[in-house]
Amino acid sequence: MDYQPLTYIYRPAEQPSTQTLLLLHGTGGDERDLLPIAGQLGSDFNVLSVRGNVLENGMPRFFRRLGMGVFDEDDVRFRTHELVEFLRKIAPQKEFDLQNLVALGYSNGANLIGSVLLLYPELLAGAALLRPMQPLSEVPAAPKANNDDQKAPQNPVPVFFAPGQRDPTVDPAATDRYASLLTNRGFALTRYDAPAGHNLTPQDVVQAASWYRSNFSNAE
Repeated sequence: MDYQPLTYIYRPAEQPSTQTLLLLHGTGGDERDLLPIAGQLGSDFNVLSVRGNVLENGMPRFFRRLGMGVFDEDDVRFRTHELVEFLRKIAPQKEFDLQNLVALGYSNGANLIGSVLLLYPELLAGAALLRPMQPLSEVPAAPKANNDDQKAPQNPVPVFFAPGQRDPTVDPAATDRYASLLTNRGFALTRYDAPAGHNLTPQDVVQAASWYRSNFSNAE
């Protein structure tokens, strides 16, 4: 697999901010798609919106799939590492704090963020997964706690998890297993089962904005 440069938009906050919102679109979208949602979450954070560099019939995606709902998991892992390498490179260039990065993704973008959560569990300060699917069937074992660290972390990473109740692309039982996996990995899951299919609704944005404001003190 070859490394392909990622296309992105970076918009610094009007006032200097350590918080940065990473946006990853769904299949066929681009780096402009989720900017309106960012505007509804707040304004006092930097925005980094990335376009997927994998094409499926001309449609940008963040990783390959073998069929509907069947992911090329080798490519998922490769693209996850590729994205993390990109973030580590661009953070000092744009002078934002990588430790204060919150990711929001829809569909394919949400699935790549989910892979980041599983492979790099300490990278993100938070994540919003809109219409998610579990990206990896084989996930690394959770780190074992030391004898003095048996309790849950004091500041678990908050995750907003928004499946669609009538989403034809995702098995509800698989969604429940994915939610349990994230919870068992120590993430603080806020689940919103949208009364909708795979498409986003205004209420998804309202719920995501409420989650963002309640978890990140510099949000409006």
